[in-house]
Amino acid sequence: MKSTNYSEKVLDHFRNPRNVGTLEGEDVAVGRVGNPVCGDLMEMYIKVEDDKIKDIKFKTFGCGSAIATSSMITEMVKGKSLEEAMKVTRQDVANELDGLPPIKMHCSNLAADALHDAIKNYRNKSKSMSAPTKSPEEKREIIGEKEFENKGVYHKADDLSIFKDKRVIVLDKGDRSQEIALNLTKLTSRVILATSSKDLVTNPELKIKLKQSDVKILYESEILEIRGTNEVEKVLIHDLNEDEEYELFVDAMIIL
Repeated sequence: MKSTNYSEKVLDHFRNPRNVGTLEGEDVAVGRVGNPVCGDLMEMYIKVEDDKIKDIKFKTFGCGSAIATSSMITEMVKGKSLEEAMKVTRQDVANELDGLPPIKMHCSNLAADALHDAIKNYRNKSKSMSAPTKSPEEKREIIGEKEFENKGVYHKADDLSIFKDKRVIVLDKGDRSQEIALNLTKLTSRVILATSSKDLVTNPELKIKLKQSDVKILYESEILEIRGTNEVEKVLIHDLNEDEEYELFVDAMIIL
């Protein structure tokens, strides 16, 4: 890197970069950006506490300007609130370094972009962690559930022999209901497990057993209504993924 093209600050941060490394933990997020033309790649790690950047590290593969801008921005935003850090621009970083060659402003000055990406990822992760975890089944009563109790709807499943050779649908309520669905396959070949989730939430061993079994798993499915004349004959299902409703013929439904 020729010193005639760069300020002393740029050379200093290139030769002695600050805050190089990575961070780990629940309160850490990472932002990644790259420029395929120049080959520069940046990773910016932020550790957040009380909505402020408590610590910040970076890993950069690229030219001297890429390293210098990454190093400089870590010093600029450490201790700032996320809102303040989001306002830091590429030009702000260049100004703090007493300027950059014009070509490097567009090619290697990506540190602000990496920082902003890390903040966005942290905020998205925080929203996901604070989102309610209740499934649709826990928020509402299924139409017909009380009407068909002991007439095809069972809230206990102590004696599985009563389900022999029947078409049984089990509402996913966790490990216990999943174990019942698995055990039912010894008595009938028509066992369905309905879950509102995109994947089963259970221990790894049970998940493997279920996926290798004859249990038919209906993912992203919500039971809206249980229908029949005197006994359960079918259920109305809402496909949450396709946002469509359809009927499924069953002889019994287990809701723990």
